[in-house]
Amino acid sequence: MFHMRFSAYGDEHGRYDPRLLRRLLGYLRPFAGRITLGLLLVVISTVMSLLGPYLIKVAIDNHIASGDLAGLDRVLLLTLGTYLVGGACFGAQLYLMGWIGQRVLARLRDQIFDHVQRLSLSFFDRQEAGDTMSRLVNDVDTLNQLFSMGLSSLPLDLFTLVGIVAAMLLLNVRLALLSFTVLPFMVASTVIFARRARKAYRLTRQKIGAVSADLQESISSVRVVQSFARERVNQERFDQLNRENRDANVGAAAVASSFFPTVDVLSSIGTAIIVGVGGALALRGEMTVGIIFAFLSYLTRFFMPIRDLSQLYNSLLSAMAGSERIFQLLDTPPAIEDRPGAIALPRLEGRIEFRNVSFAYLPGEPVLHDINLRIEPGETLAIVGPTGAGKTTIASLVGRLYDVTEGAVLVDGHDVRDVQMASLRSQMGVVLQENFVFSGTVMDNIRYGRLDASDEEVIAAARLVNADSFIERLPEGYQTEVMERGANFSLGQRQLIAFARAVLADPRILILDEATSSVDTRTEQLIQRALARLLKGRTSIVIAHRLSTIRSADRVIVIDGGRIVEEGTHDELMARRGLYHDLYMRQYRAEAEEAESRGLAAGLDGTWAPRLAEC
Repeated sequence: MFHMRFSAYGDEHGRYDPRLLRRLLGYLRPFAGRITLGLLLVVISTVMSLLGPYLIKVAIDNHIASGDLAGLDRVLLLTLGTYLVGGACFGAQLYLMGWIGQRVLARLRDQIFDHVQRLSLSFFDRQEAGDTMSRLVNDVDTLNQLFSMGLSSLPLDLFTLVGIVAAMLLLNVRLALLSFTVLPFMVASTVIFARRARKAYRLTRQKIGAVSADLQESISSVRVVQSFARERVNQERFDQLNRENRDANVGAAAVASSFFPTVDVLSSIGTAIIVGVGGALALRGEMTVGIIFAFLSYLTRFFMPIRDLSQLYNSLLSAMAGSERIFQLLDTPPAIEDRPGAIALPRLEGRIEFRNVSFAYLPGEPVLHDINLRIEPGETLAIVGPTGAGKTTIASLVGRLYDVTEGAVLVDGHDVRDVQMASLRSQMGVVLQENFVFSGTVMDNIRYGRLDASDEEVIAAARLVNADSFIERLPEGYQTEVMERGANFSLGQRQLIAFARAVLADPRILILDEATSSVDTRTEQLIQRALARLLKGRTSIVIAHRLSTIRSADRVIVIDGGRIVEEGTHDELMARRGLYHDLYMRQYRAEAEEAESRGLAAGLDGTWAPRLAEC
């Protein structure tokens, strides 16, 4: 869906839909009053700056030529006053427009971040995180020049241009019209430049997004990269993307570099026309020196706003390319949203039901087939099965991280599609196999799911899952700062923090997805005892690879090929000698062989032999 929207604001010829600019300008509406004040300051600043050359013309023709020093002093003081007032107004409007521009950008970043937070997991399954980050950072930065400087320079340049044209026509119509003969060539140059620049700047935004995506992926997977000695291959791939990005930006620079010298040449031609024709008229006595001086001053300023407007147009094209990608992201609807009239769930009892549920991540490729399942309040259900059987998918559907393809998932008799997601997920706790820890302290991470918890409650939650034993040995204890992605903690320690986080949130439904797979056997036993207290009175879904962790579950279901193939208690399933029995036996034989290879004969005699005999 995301990529289908890619060309919503442009076509194959590089032209942008006018809606794109209108939508951008819509962000300025809340600042209409300040923009009006800024425009007033622009008018005053422009009038003051345009008075300068005329006053100097008066000084030359009326006072210098006649030797009137007193009159010259008055004109010079008046000229100085106009420049001071104009400069003050110019500085004030620069600050005001910059203030507006930065607040527009901050609001836009907030809007994008809020939208990204609400997008469904299916979006992130297919969209590169680096490209999304590039839209939030790099593409928004392309608007910085437009909103910060464009808001100031556009009205100033337009007013200046109109004022200069009026002043030149008032001074001498014939000389003014001669000066304007270069304008058709300038317009033609602008049209040609615009056509080439649109495509060039759109390509630069696409290429920087690809570079950001590859960079993010490489940094996130640096351990895997180094473990498989993939540095050279990754470097070659990044070099290729980097070269494409460089070439795209060089192409855009080439387009710009061919345009601005053209503007300077045309302005020089206009100046030569004024000097030649005006000089001839002055020699014949048909024009004063003051008028020629004023004309040259106005002409110099006449091409400055044209050059500035050309530069602004350059920034506008770059901003359009960035905003196109930004609005593509903002226009991507969440696949899962609260329905109109969705109800807020009261405190849950914890009854879960799957009614004829089928699900597919991709159309035509079902993962679950006709699942019928009922979990009673306070019951602990274990889900086991081969890798890829659909165990985690079942847990994801309970929290409505995805919507079912067919059938319905109900919680306390409510279809999860008919309730507010926040009221459902706030009463659920999830502990994953690889848990994410955030920047901040250990205490901040444990408190993540319940921000109003006291320090004492955080510590009590950590003790309940035996996380306090390693936390208290840290240099700063609970105030120890967590490095990026928890690099200063082992995987097992991160899981213990996640357990404490779930305990503190006090969920009515608890989902453990391979939650003890990365802790040692002794820690696992401690967690199992803690979980016996934690799970009491809560509905729990336990997805486990280590089958020893689910022996005490109230019920076990075995998933294979997206279907429930067995159901019962541990003892019942072992007695049937079906798939569960095979998985159990295969796992313990593998662990026994591993223990034997380590020379742990005593451990085998005391631990494994009774379990194998029981099987």
